[in-house]
Amino acid sequence: MTGAEAIVRSLEELGTDLVFGLPGGAVLPLYDALYNSKGLRHVLVRHEQGAGHAAEGYALASGRVGVCIATSGPGATNLVTALADANLDSVPMVAVTGQVGSALLGTDAFQEADIRGVTMPITKHNFIVTDPNEIPAALAAAFEIASTGRPGPVLVDIPKDVQNAEFEFVWPPQYDMPGYKPVTTPHRRQIDQAIKLISQAQRPVLYIGGGVIKANASKELAELVEATGIPVVTTLMALGSFPESHPLHMGMPGMHGTVPAVGALQRSDLLVTIGARFDDRVTGDTESFAPEAKVIHADIDPAEIGKIREVDVPIVGDAREVLGSLTHVARAHSDGFNFRPWVNYLEGMKERFPRGYDENADGSLSPQFVIGELSKQAGPEAIYVAGVGQHQMWAAQFIDFEQPRTWLNSGGLGTMGYAVPAALGAKAALPEKEVWAVDGDGCFQMTNQELTTAAVEGFPIKVALINNGNLGMVRQWQTLFYDKNYSSTKLGSGDTYVPDFVQLSEALGCEAIRVTKQEDVAPAIARAREINDRPVVVEFIVGEDSQVWPMIAAGSSNSDIEYARGLRPDFDEESSAAETPATIDEAIDESAQQEEK
Repeated sequence: MTGAEAIVRSLEELGTDLVFGLPGGAVLPLYDALYNSKGLRHVLVRHEQGAGHAAEGYALASGRVGVCIATSGPGATNLVTALADANLDSVPMVAVTGQVGSALLGTDAFQEADIRGVTMPITKHNFIVTDPNEIPAALAAAFEIASTGRPGPVLVDIPKDVQNAEFEFVWPPQYDMPGYKPVTTPHRRQIDQAIKLISQAQRPVLYIGGGVIKANASKELAELVEATGIPVVTTLMALGSFPESHPLHMGMPGMHGTVPAVGALQRSDLLVTIGARFDDRVTGDTESFAPEAKVIHADIDPAEIGKIREVDVPIVGDAREVLGSLTHVARAHSDGFNFRPWVNYLEGMKERFPRGYDENADGSLSPQFVIGELSKQAGPEAIYVAGVGQHQMWAAQFIDFEQPRTWLNSGGLGTMGYAVPAALGAKAALPEKEVWAVDGDGCFQMTNQELTTAAVEGFPIKVALINNGNLGMVRQWQTLFYDKNYSSTKLGSGDTYVPDFVQLSEALGCEAIRVTKQEDVAPAIARAREINDRPVVVEFIVGEDSQVWPMIAAGSSNSDIEYARGLRPDFDEESSAAETPATIDEAIDESAQQEEK
């Protein structure tokens, strides 16, 4: 068969059922082969960046490898943002790109770009295939690299003449990857050391990152919490890994995290860090982050351990196996664990600093109310996909996540325009699921053309469009730190919102609804949920002065978190819980005295 036919056949053999892409000259042989494929569905996107984000959404929702296709030159470079996004957020993804003919490589031929060189820093690995016989092995290796160890994107670049060449197809292919041997099973000595540290701690916290979701380890996390009683914080990328309704869940830490979560980390004497990488948006000023805490750090990627924070017990391994091993040893621990005074203190923090917001002074619709109502109606079974900015943080704060793989967003790269194509990919992976893209008017204008893809291809996603007429998060920073110099953040003209998103959405093939009043929010969401034969966009006109709180200024200490403008909690203050001592140290002293008696 031809190289192009071998690409299709290899993808089928690897379990791929759907690919996202856009044809061009250097992939015409591949598209000719796709035309005759019986087992592989191709989704025609309107922009290659949309193909990349859709592949991400497919992978994150399903846990399978997402696949996208682009032609050479500008087609391939349009994938760069999605590849960088997948690389930082550890998304298993394979990109197949066409390339100019082998004889033209390096000649600056029409639509030639060294996509392998361009993407080398932002992919887990990449290949250029110069021999058609190597196509099956290259794709098989790409899938293995993308989906094992720390997941990530892999690019396979295939010149046009290699796609046209004929050869004898053999499956399964033989290939060797010397040096690539991910360690998944943790060492027993480190597990024992970790349990010893936990038994000695008085204020431990399970600091959970997105690696727990990637490893499908939510069940194992729940079992460890049950065995030890350690309170949990879940990062932006880990929301849903542990039920938010659980009494030991303290919320999301970081720049816009909850006060109890941030306080738990700052007052902790032991961080049990699983599948997290001490991102700057969580730690703030690293010198003052969790100053009294020893650190157990478990990660599948050894390069992350000790990269930001010195580690007392390093554990290299898959999060699922690490959590299972910790639970097994913890259950055999003869003395058991008693962290009740610490938990009492944190429960007091939850009472004093609950989730909430102030209504807009001008009477305009509050975005927090909109997202809270969406969570109430769509519930924890739905998949929520966010763009980047204020609406992303409000969604993280006001949607109640109970299950893994129900929260998709761009965490590491912070990619505007992520939501719509990623939601399309999630719906393609799990068509029976209700999928909501929570987007802002800035993000929406970057990739809304993929709503046409959703309409034409039969993916009836729903979009909650939070329209404040501005680049909201940038405007918030200008409000707080730049004397309200609103430089280039207003998206409309005067008091007019341009474009008209209702007319635009209808032109793209969607049902569209506009909401300006609080009493219309619930009926509009209910109406959107009833429509399942086409995408729906519900535009919520909200106040431009709504801000995201709590907040920690970039580079500041987490202890300087502001619960609201001008209100800074003191983590040593007396808790509102009457039975809880003033500080955690007093609580522990009191507990020790009771045990002595």
